[in-house]
Amino acid sequence: MIDRYSRSEMRSIWSEERKFQIWLEIETLACEAMAKIGQIPQEDAAAIRAKGAFDIARIQEIELRTNHDVIAFLENVAENVGPSSRWIHQGLTSSDLLDTTIAVQMSESCNILVNDLQALRKTIARRALEHQFTPMIGRSHGIHAEPITFGLKLALMYDEFGRALERLEQTRERIRVGKISGAVGTHAHLDPRVEEYVCSQLGLIPSPLSTQIIQRDRHAEFLCTLALVASSIDRWATEFRHLQRTEVLEVEEFFGEGQKGSSAMPHKRNPITGERLSGLARVIRGNAVAALENVALWHERDISHSSVERIILPDSCTLLDYMLAKLEQLVGKLLVYPENMKRNMEITGGLYASQAALLKLTEGGMERKRAYEAVQRAAMKTWKTKLPLSQTLAEEPEVTQHLDAAEIADACAPERHFAHIQKKFAQVGIEQPKQ
Repeated sequence: MIDRYSRSEMRSIWSEERKFQIWLEIETLACEAMAKIGQIPQEDAAAIRAKGAFDIARIQEIELRTNHDVIAFLENVAENVGPSSRWIHQGLTSSDLLDTTIAVQMSESCNILVNDLQALRKTIARRALEHQFTPMIGRSHGIHAEPITFGLKLALMYDEFGRALERLEQTRERIRVGKISGAVGTHAHLDPRVEEYVCSQLGLIPSPLSTQIIQRDRHAEFLCTLALVASSIDRWATEFRHLQRTEVLEVEEFFGEGQKGSSAMPHKRNPITGERLSGLARVIRGNAVAALENVALWHERDISHSSVERIILPDSCTLLDYMLAKLEQLVGKLLVYPENMKRNMEITGGLYASQAALLKLTEGGMERKRAYEAVQRAAMKTWKTKLPLSQTLAEEPEVTQHLDAAEIADACAPERHFAHIQKKFAQVGIEQPKQ
């Protein structure tokens, strides 16, 4: 299937057009700052602001000769500005443009991803409240454990993406850093006031100290944060895929009219969105490894990181934007089957009540080891005979010495597991609907 889903806003941030726009703005702001402190004529700064322009095709044409993208850009801008262009790039180095631009692009990308996460959490909260008291079996090691609700499972998802949102907002502050400090970061040919002005106008913080570049631990943290978000997406895509297995079928991805699941088997309804999300998460995690490799650079700079970042930054931001939007769609249209959840809870004959029975016995004065063994004997009988645990408990002499029929029935009641659901919702910040 061809996915025609479009995330044009994120793609535009990392486009050539947007990159050159930011380059031009940095150069123009630097000239305006130099004019403010009397280093270049005001009229030249005004001319650069008025006439500054670029043409991507022309830049590419010049780059064929220069084999240097920044020089090609500067030559093209100079063609448009004229004599005043002699002040453009005065005291700057290529990385002043490149790294400050990347900081703007990462910051703008963070803003979109924050909005994506907020929208996703809103949808998760809505579905969690919808199924707040829809009972289902909880599983550990893939084996039935004790009852939970599907709403509680989704509340856990809501909380996890809350941490993702928090991490992204914190990381945004550490990557919102620019530099206009020259060839090795010493400001030898640039007044630090130029850097302060340019960064402030772009919504960035000046790097306290840089070499020719901004240090790549910042970029690695950004990519690792994206990888963590992608891994949370993978975790929940995997969860829904497991719950969609035919023998479970407690939830299912929405299957549209006319949609096809298999070229060979007409009956198939496959969890393709979840599988796609799990696959894409691997790409972003791989990109995070590449970002970590970029941290170790030679002396004040080499450019081994540059070619890597031209791929991993736009790809990771665009992919995660897409993934968050697709996960929101998946959750919002997820088909939930409470009747199957109820059926699956009942297939073990109530074995999920074993801990409740154990605790009832110890509360009644029975030594824990004996109580455990008595309940286990009843549970193993249920495994073998398929008789309800409530019945096999009632047939166990050591149990009936301490518990009457009403106490056994209370221990086996699934409702006892749901007493604190609303409190747990409140603890993760999901508000109950107003009556």
